[in-house]
Amino acid sequence: MKRYELSEAQWARIAPLLPGKATDPGRTGSDNRLFVNGCLWVLRSGAHWCDLPERYGKWKTVHRRFSRWCHAGVWERVFEALTADRDSQYLMIDSTIVRAHQQAAAGKGGPRNQALGRSRGGLTTKIHMLADTFGRPLRFRVTPGQASDIAAAPGLLEGQSAGAVLADKAYDGNALRAQIAAMDAQAVIPAKRNRKIPIPHDAAIYRHRNQIERCFGRLKHFRRFATRYDRRTAHFRGFVHLRCNDLAKVGECRFGLGGER
Repeated sequence: MKRYELSEAQWARIAPLLPGKATDPGRTGSDNRLFVNGCLWVLRSGAHWCDLPERYGKWKTVHRRFSRWCHAGVWERVFEALTADRDSQYLMIDSTIVRAHQQAAAGKGGPRNQALGRSRGGLTTKIHMLADTFGRPLRFRVTPGQASDIAAAPGLLEGQSAGAVLADKAYDGNALRAQIAAMDAQAVIPAKRNRKIPIPHDAAIYRHRNQIERCFGRLKHFRRFATRYDRRTAHFRGFVHLRCNDLAKVGECRFGLGGER
């Protein structure tokens, strides 16, 4: 098994979730496992698609297929299937900034409508994520880098249930607290300094929030997650889904799909 590639156990877990099987209607995929391994190689290395090793096939064919799966929502459906088994005692919300390479803003149309924001740090994209008790990704949103953290929170929590929702003080807002209360969950969110009447939070439970911080740290071991090279948001989102699949069942497989060994 080459570095970054799927083990037998990992492949057995996702193979039934992918299109192109012999039992599926339409054309049968030539080699789903080899294709996914090629995508993982690009995701982990951060290399150009044209530098894809020949053992994975022609790079244009692999890239075209990856693009089709992104637009068809295949990576997202795999992610949703893997996150069906979750521990929702605590839900955690946080976001991380991803620096966008200059090539991500190249091409016709530039950064318009491609979740790219400009700040003093340059071009950035922000990934807002919801995680379970063990820091496993459950849901995420991709926005321009200057987007507010709290603005993405209601969509992440919609339809969820938990005993408590953990977040830092950037998420301290009355509307969000009301949404959490409507879930019959406890809001474990430190109050901002400008609150006239500070709202206390459970400091013991809040310590568990480091799980989502550690999750972001593991996700950024893969270079195409840590830096955005893709012009199209659909392609970058596909890589995020593929990387989040790695941690969707970390309890069953320590480093997920194609993880560190």
